[in-house]
Amino acid sequence: MSHSNGYIIGFAASVCFVCAIFVAGSAVALKERQEVNKLLDKQKNVLSVSGHMPDDTSGDSVRATYAQYIRPKVVDLQTGQYVEGVEPSTFDQREARDTPELSRAAPAGNAAKVLRLPNHGLMYQVTSGDTVESIILPIEGKGLWSTLYGFLALAPDGSTIKGLTFYEHAETPGLGGEVDNPRWKSLWVGRKAFNDQGKVAIKVIKGSAGPVESDPHHVDGLSGATLTARGVSASLEFWLGENGWGPYLNRIRAGGV
Repeated sequence: MSHSNGYIIGFAASVCFVCAIFVAGSAVALKERQEVNKLLDKQKNVLSVSGHMPDDTSGDSVRATYAQYIRPKVVDLQTGQYVEGVEPSTFDQREARDTPELSRAAPAGNAAKVLRLPNHGLMYQVTSGDTVESIILPIEGKGLWSTLYGFLALAPDGSTIKGLTFYEHAETPGLGGEVDNPRWKSLWVGRKAFNDQGKVAIKVIKGSAGPVESDPHHVDGLSGATLTARGVSASLEFWLGENGWGPYLNRIRAGGV
């Protein structure tokens, strides 16, 4: 039995309409759960680089540990001062970066290939009681295939590296993807982000770096992933510099909190 063109078009339109309603309804129904999972994932990454990731990684355990040790702060990237009146728990740095009135163009031609900078940044203090044990700064920059998003943990002196992790990227597994390798990440601990003159000095080199004591500003290269390694170095140079967290770190090194 054949059907008219009108029937076929009407039937196809009806199926599309029902499917669209189903997809839209599912998206709305799951939005709240997706937001909860997104926040939980961020808390896990912050705890991981802070050294306080609990053995029990269930949602309740992660949230409790995060509340115990992590104190988020919003910072004015141009002045390095904490921002009053902005709730850290709801501030989205990426969203701010992509909103014209909340951001500015990054300097053209920067090696990290950052296009826009948020006016405010979200960082994290790792605390033990009233004592700040370390500070965690978000960084980002282009690797070979993707933008690498990560967290850098520094000691309260604003220079000694306590950890580095990249939580989102699409670099080649086994090559640039080695930024996820625990052995490579462990090489960063104890290195110095700045030299004695206060200039950003940390970088990934080709081959092997020396011990922390004699070669504090260099980290082993990634075999077969030169461009990813350059991207990591460029990201750190940019975000630790005057256009990123530099003003805040200058204040920390001068005795700020």
